[in-house]
Amino acid sequence: MDQSSDGGTAASTSTRPYLIRALHDWCTDNGFTPYIAVHVDRFVQVPNEYVSNNEIVLNVGFDATSGLELGNEFIQFKARFGGVAREIVVPVDHVVAIYARENGQGMAFPAPSADAPSAPLSLAGSASPVAAGTSPPVRPPARGLRLAPGPAEPQDQPKAADPVTEPGPDDSGGPAAGGGRPALKRVK
Repeated sequence: MDQSSDGGTAASTSTRPYLIRALHDWCTDNGFTPYIAVHVDRFVQVPNEYVSNNEIVLNVGFDATSGLELGNEFIQFKARFGGVAREIVVPVDHVVAIYARENGQGMAFPAPSADAPSAPLSLAGSASPVAAGTSPPVRPPARGLRLAPGPAEPQDQPKAADPVTEPGPDDSGGPAAGGGRPALKRVK
């Protein structure tokens, strides 16, 4: 049987955008807030003042975004940061996790390889000031990740620490029971 590049296994597309869309739908259908953790480099268009250690966590719920497009190559939307509308463009291969804010369930992905897109995105206008006394709609996870293994992750190999494990500021919008934010923890 001929394995052509149209439907063959050698030229198949990445599962990452499909898994991101599926988990986004699951979060939305269950009343959860979908967050994505993004590795930030020159190919990502986000407000740099909210980037910490080359990472940013974005609320990609429909209430926090305008014109959300979860494409196969890019995630694009507009969101307000400190009251200022910003255009966000994230290459799908830069999404390192998607999870529900309320219970921490989600999935992690490998960080992007050095073989990134050939041309950086324009970051013009990404340094607008943040209004005093306002908080961004993004928060890094408070603790480690609790995630189901991805389809290409072997179960018997030790994992390196997840990149989104540093403590973040308290989130007053967390669940009422327990008072704190849920944590994402790796499940093996």
